[in-house]
Amino acid sequence: MNTPYYEAIQLMERLHRYFLDVVKVELDRKGLQDVNNVQAMILYNIGHDEMTVGELTLRGYYLGSNVSYNVKKMVENGYLEQERSKHDKRSIRVKLSDKGTELYTVLSEMFARHEDQIKVTDLTDERLNEVAKTMKMLERFWNSQTQFTGLASLED
Repeated sequence: MNTPYYEAIQLMERLHRYFLDVVKVELDRKGLQDVNNVQAMILYNIGHDEMTVGELTLRGYYLGSNVSYNVKKMVENGYLEQERSKHDKRSIRVKLSDKGTELYTVLSEMFARHEDQIKVTDLTDERLNEVAKTMKMLERFWNSQTQFTGLASLED
């Protein structure tokens, strides 16, 4: 079954894997062996904010148990700092450490370099905006399907 819908799903999956490979190459280039590509992107999504693992799950659309494990590893390796919430002792807030901020800068520079390289291709801002618009429409469609069928949302 190779409909445009199914082909788009397969392409998104493949592109995600390729992107994670690109991040892995960047980490290897910088000699960063104590963090993986998924952890690096979680760290990048935290950015300059301070948040709970639950908030990070909602923001980054990662599965909760994977985020918890990856956050634990990043704390152990010095990329994140964590502290218990003053208002809810069950909740732990995380933020970037100095080492995490350095990695955030590495990733920001990679994104900026990619954007410069894309400028000389046919991947114009207009085309990228159209792709993003289409993906947001798919996101809303899939979200409506989980609500319609009564499936638990990613927030659980």
